[in-house]
Amino acid sequence: MKFKTLLGITFIVLIMIGLYSARSGVSVSPDQTSGRSLTPSEFDNRINDPNVFVLDVHTPEQIHLPGTDAFIPYDQLSDHLDELPSDLTTPVLVYCRSGGMSKEATEELLKLGYQSVFDLQGGANAYKESHVSVALDPPTKSLGTVIYGDVTKTSYTLTNYTPLPLKITRVSTSCGCTKATVEKEALGAYESTQVNVTFDPAVHKDDTDLGDLTRTIYIETDNPNFPNLENTFTATVIKKS
Repeated sequence: MKFKTLLGITFIVLIMIGLYSARSGVSVSPDQTSGRSLTPSEFDNRINDPNVFVLDVHTPEQIHLPGTDAFIPYDQLSDHLDELPSDLTTPVLVYCRSGGMSKEATEELLKLGYQSVFDLQGGANAYKESHVSVALDPPTKSLGTVIYGDVTKTSYTLTNYTPLPLKITRVSTSCGCTKATVEKEALGAYESTQVNVTFDPAVHKDDTDLGDLTRTIYIETDNPNFPNLENTFTATVIKKS
């Protein structure tokens, strides 16, 4: 009799736990490590979060989505651990061209111990169909410490994420100490080009370019929806002692 009562109580407790889990969205699975798919709109809402790591795993290499942190072929992840986040709790957003390679990469990342892995449904192709933009990436850079008199170089990637051709009509900067040029002035659909930037803090021949500085690059296009783009870089300029 006591045994039957104990079974009944256990059954009721299990039902209550199941109801609580269903209402709260908490899984009672002993394995809390999981990956799940994101729609292009869900992926887009997360891709610019500074706390996530965005990984392109398609091979051969393709044009990367804006905000991508690294490119590692889907079948070479274990050979490039130094390029992945050291913190296994870091959310990882994975994508390829159409979704097949990213699924395999997601499984491998889970085996490597990453606890939050998100796979883009349909890959970059689906993302392009649902998301149209012209992106200048990354939005900002730090050049660190620059010696007054030295010319520093950096670059950005301009990508036409639209189904129409794009023309770059003007490139300018916020200061004469900064020069910017584009390698291609006309881009096809989903094509990218490099924006090359040079920074010469001694161009004014005085101390106006010393200390913590921020400079801006401006790019104008013939796309009426994305006519003006800009990004910045920072630098701390010092004189050599």
